[in-house]
Amino acid sequence: MIRFITTFGFVGLLRPAPGTWGSAVAVAAAIGIDYLLGFWVLVAATAGVTALGFWACGQALAGRPGEDPAEIVIDEVAGQWLALLFPAAAFWSMGLHNWALVAWPGWVAAFVFFRLFDIWKPWVIGRADRRADAAGVMLDDLWAGLFAGIATVIAAGVSHGLLM
Repeated sequence: MIRFITTFGFVGLLRPAPGTWGSAVAVAAAIGIDYLLGFWVLVAATAGVTALGFWACGQALAGRPGEDPAEIVIDEVAGQWLALLFPAAAFWSMGLHNWALVAWPGWVAAFVFFRLFDIWKPWVIGRADRRADAAGVMLDDLWAGLFAGIATVIAAGVSHGLLM
């Protein structure tokens, strides 16, 4: 069960680039959650997958300090969903439901920025990654998700500012 959780239903076993696969599947799942169940369920799902990820990574990596196996992608899911909360919240606050079906630049930007920050690992993202413990496995992706969400909102503001 731990492996099922940490690999997000075995998505982490896909090659090449399991982290990118995990992020892509996370985007599709988040769009589905938001479309079918609404923004607040996506918020709750993000909190739930984050808590579950901390627990499952702790279990999977117990006695294995410094390891961050590529197949563990629950951290990418948590970070990607955090990044997606930013455009989802913006559209929800404007009363626009089912935004992901028509406003694809929002989720594409969140995906691209998340992958960029997750791979590049600037500043606190890299510091979290260097913790060499199970919490660090989750924290670097949560930081990457936070930065990606902020970058997505900034990019939208610049884009829409230029269009007006």
